[in-house]
Amino acid sequence: MSERKVLNKYYPPDFDPSKIPKLRLPKDRQYVVRLMAPFNMRCKTCGEYIYKGKKFNARKETVQNEVYLGLPIFRFYIKCTRCLAEITFKTDPENTDYTMEHGATRNFQAEKLLEEEEKRVQKEREEEELNNPMKVLENRTKDSKLEMEVLENLQELKELNQRQANVDFESMLKQYKDYEEERKRRELEEDEMEMKAMLEQAQSRQFLEDSDSDEESAHVPSRSVPKMKPTDILQEDAEPERKKLKTESWERSVGKLNSKSQLAGLVTMKKQTLGSTTANSVRKQTALQSTGAGSRSTSLPAVSQSIAAAQGSSLSLLGAYSDSEDSTSD
Repeated sequence: MSERKVLNKYYPPDFDPSKIPKLRLPKDRQYVVRLMAPFNMRCKTCGEYIYKGKKFNARKETVQNEVYLGLPIFRFYIKCTRCLAEITFKTDPENTDYTMEHGATRNFQAEKLLEEEEKRVQKEREEEELNNPMKVLENRTKDSKLEMEVLENLQELKELNQRQANVDFESMLKQYKDYEEERKRRELEEDEMEMKAMLEQAQSRQFLEDSDSDEESAHVPSRSVPKMKPTDILQEDAEPERKKLKTESWERSVGKLNSKSQLAGLVTMKKQTLGSTTANSVRKQTALQSTGAGSRSTSLPAVSQSIAAAQGSSLSLLGAYSDSEDSTSD
């Protein structure tokens, strides 16, 4: 298989390059190139605007008998996008630009024309001054007078503006600087006041909490904890629980006695010992037994009455005991 890109070609032994016919192309031949419009233009036929940068398939040819410093000048042919009229322009290597030739007018060319006019006047003046020294002196005097007039007019305009405006820029800058300093000082004062207010609020809140805690500690009395011996844990005393049960049963059956000290002083309970009541009941029983057997039937109810009295006395003693405990607790 042969190579795709062949560098060395085969020349037969009888090859004669002089026999190859030469291709003679005309000098004004045209090429089809792709280009963009070099400037804004307007078609003369339909008035369509063609803006700079629009792409065209143009025909390019070399201009005959026109050369600038050995550089050839090219001409381009394009067609209007609306009416298909032919528009031509060519290169301008002297000004590094393009010149409009046929079919359209170039837009925004006033500045270019003004620059060209200034260049032309400057060139004529230099040619005149080259051979005439008096002309040079006249031109210098004219330039100095023109410069003085321009400066005087500028000074008059400045005075007129100052008379009408009366604006002092230095005072404005100073006033603005003072305003900025005052604003910063005011902001610092506001920040300090806000911090003081927050600190006072926190202190007042802490003071109220401390006073509330002091009042609560004053209202609640301190309970004295009785000192206990290490051996008291081994001895479990059930008497307080028994007393508590007795008082609860008494309150359910009879009712709760008033525990206030003023009413407790008005009522006095008669205290009797349990031993004396039981001794009296025994004496009565022995006395009845000595009377005889005939009185047995009558002695039984007496014995029952004595037992009831003993029980009543025990209940009264229990009530007195509970009343004494309430009074001592108050």
